[in-house]
Amino acid sequence: MLDVIVIGAGPIGLACGIAAKRRGLDALLIEKGALVNSLTGYPTNMEFFSTPDLLEIGGHPLPTAGYKPIREEALDYYRRVAAAEQLKINLYERVLGLEGEDGNFIVVTNRDRYACRKVVAATGFFDVPNLMGIPGEDLPKVTHYYKEPYAYVGQEVAVIGAKNSAAKAALDCARHGAHVTLIVRGSEISPSVKYWIKPDLENRIKEGKIRAFFNTCVEEITPTSLHLATADGPTEIANDWVLALTGYRPDYTFLTALGVTFADDPARSPLHDETTFETERAGLYLAGTVNGGLNTSKWFIENARFHADHIMDDIAQKVGTGTAIVN
Repeated sequence: MLDVIVIGAGPIGLACGIAAKRRGLDALLIEKGALVNSLTGYPTNMEFFSTPDLLEIGGHPLPTAGYKPIREEALDYYRRVAAAEQLKINLYERVLGLEGEDGNFIVVTNRDRYACRKVVAATGFFDVPNLMGIPGEDLPKVTHYYKEPYAYVGQEVAVIGAKNSAAKAALDCARHGAHVTLIVRGSEISPSVKYWIKPDLENRIKEGKIRAFFNTCVEEITPTSLHLATADGPTEIANDWVLALTGYRPDYTFLTALGVTFADDPARSPLHDETTFETERAGLYLAGTVNGGLNTSKWFIENARFHADHIMDDIAQKVGTGTAIVN
């Protein structure tokens, strides 16, 4: 029987695996996709907003060519950390359910069944986009993830959203030859957009490099156009591609299946102990951004990586075979 199974092998899942190993706990990480799967979905050559020291786990330094790391540097860093720590990780294996009770769990996957004493869900939220729920959203030309601009050269591209991801995608596409229309539900670019990106985008809109519709919602997507509800009435615009960068949310269906319960608040926050991060289902813990529920700006790698130590200290004390490390 394993001491702990960690669901997810992103940066926080890896931090949990390292923390478990350093406390003498036998841990297995199970990841439904690639190692640090969410990061593989980030835009090519994306630069992190955080400096390297804030992304580091396990005391391993993150070397970078510039002041802030780019996506490829982070991907290689977490790969090397996982290898150096000799973590046990099963990739491309999906957890389907959790049976049993605290101290005697069975984690059921699409490949096998694993007995363990404790379970940590470090599943993040990047895999579940916020859907608009409109006709045509399932067309092949619609994506909720942005990788790079080169496929959109000379094309009519609609970017839906007003936060950092949408702002950066609109700028990137416009600078590489796309005809960009930004569609924003509110009256302005979100104040949360980084201070060096927001004025750049606003200036490109003012000079006409990027067309923008504010106080506007998309009502329907067709193969060749978008139907908009604007402040001035219905409008139809030509369109080839839609980047619906409307944000992401935790997989509530999966979390509910694990036995997680939620607060009756707008963020649908998972209920958990604020110190140990144990949920109301004894022996089941949450690590990382998933703790914020719909408030996806509460936890990031830089502040959520410390969840690992709190969780594994509690597990080590309760399991009795590990050694808690008091920080």
